[in-house]
Amino acid sequence: MFTGIIQYVGRLERTTSTSAGRRLRVEVGPLAARVAHGASIAVNGVCQTVAAIDGASVEFDAVAETLRRTTLGTLAAGGRVNLEAALRVGDGLDGHIVQGHVDGIARVDRIDRGGGQHVMGFAAERILTEEMVAKGSVAIDGVSLTLVDVADGRFGVTLIPTTAAATTLGSLGVGDAVNVETDILGKYVRRMLTPHGGASGGVTLEQLRKAGFA
Repeated sequence: MFTGIIQYVGRLERTTSTSAGRRLRVEVGPLAARVAHGASIAVNGVCQTVAAIDGASVEFDAVAETLRRTTLGTLAAGGRVNLEAALRVGDGLDGHIVQGHVDGIARVDRIDRGGGQHVMGFAAERILTEEMVAKGSVAIDGVSLTLVDVADGRFGVTLIPTTAAATTLGSLGVGDAVNVETDILGKYVRRMLTPHGGASGGVTLEQLRKAGFA
């Protein structure tokens, strides 16, 4: 479990093919002192298990499913990655609850730095935006952000200067791909509102209206 507050921006030192997928060697800086073999670190928002530690470098095994659903398979050696160690009992929840289970990939389709702002727009599959709501939370490459607008297949966020400087998001360009994890609360709401096995399954808006909730 994570919070979406990036603790360090590391570099991918090496990526090699394996029978299971790819092994990633990442420079994790000060995070190496607080993780052990088998611990979890979010790499660009993807929960990865520490397979080996060598000083300030950590290795992870990204399996085929992870490579299919995320951008980890397209990373090149030398690339910068957002890193966050797993949440510990008693840590502050300064972002929002992030599982490190990426739901899909979005692409930057708009950047507006006018008027002292840094607004970014993204294009994504509709199934992702159906789990989003304006002023709700979303994790983009592991960074906890507030959604400023949501439409079918599109959403936008605003970066504060600290986030732009302390994560990889400030260097993104139009067309770049990012990992997206929607808010876990939105997933459960969508699941409940989706009928399963016929008209009697799930919770409908009509049922909510009759019960006085909508």
